Amino acid sequence: MALSKVYGRKPGATLPLLAGILCLGAVLLGCSPKTPEATVEANGHARTNAPSGPTQAQAKLPTMKLFLGTNEISAELARTQSQWQTGMMYRKTIGESESMLFIFPMPHRASFYMKNTVVPLSCAYIDAEGVILEIHDLKPLDEQPVPAKTDRVQFVLETAQGWFERHHVSAGSALLTEHGGLMETFFTRR
Repeated sequence: MALSKVYGRKPGATLPLLAGILCLGAVLLGCSPKTPEATVEANGHARTNAPSGPTQAQAKLPTMKLFLGTNEISAELARTQSQWQTGMMYRKTIGESESMLFIFPMPHRASFYMKNTVVPLSCAYIDAEGVILEIHDLKPLDEQPVPAKTDRVQFVLETAQGWFERHHVSAGSALLTEHGGLMETFFTRR
């Protein structure tokens, strides 16, 4: 028995109605928000399968003086997920005495990459005590992650590429702030 007889419709009217319902369903499904699958990179950048994420440079973050041996550098402090995700993306320059310090709530295996970042950078993976564990040069616009060899990274310092070498700073060097060690500066209430 035809559907048109059951529902009292004229023969031939069912197909356009059915096609209309299917089109409406397709439109509604196409407009529903999709939750992207995300791979959280330890650098604070989150890779997603959706075209989301930062689309412009973030405003300059609060800064603090950092000390590596006899070297002093000014660091923007990236403390939130949004600040980690944006990092140095879309910035055009970085000065010799400028940097960005990524402050994470707990140690983990960091992995940084250079999506939307045209400035050549070096990064130091640093443990909770402020000791540099590894230093890596990062290539502009290279989205291949550079993972740490350890899961003890709690801080990451990005500088102009080659800064660590030019200033004779290597793995094993300790990073201090004007207030003392990194843990007491960022995780102890004063």
